Amino acid sequence: MSEDRELTFGERAVRLTFNPSGDHKVTVLKQAFARIIDMLDAERGQPCTGHDFSSIAVAITEAQTALLWAVKAVTREG
Repeated sequence: MSEDRELTFGERAVRLTFNPSGDHKVTVLKQAFARIIDMLDAERGQPCTGHDFSSIAVAITEAQTALLWAVKAVTREG
């Protein structure tokens, strides 16, 4: 990742640059979820109803939650 570019909304939402262990699986998961969140965020710019906007916000939050569980799953001890 180029250090001289601004992170996308999705990359910031998953804290892409935070990986103290340097675990490659964590990086791959964060990149994948960042893309998903960026796709959802792009929908906010499209004409939609308030309900649609709410659904997008929930989907982004749930993607962040899923990422947390996925990272836990791939970094389990033992």
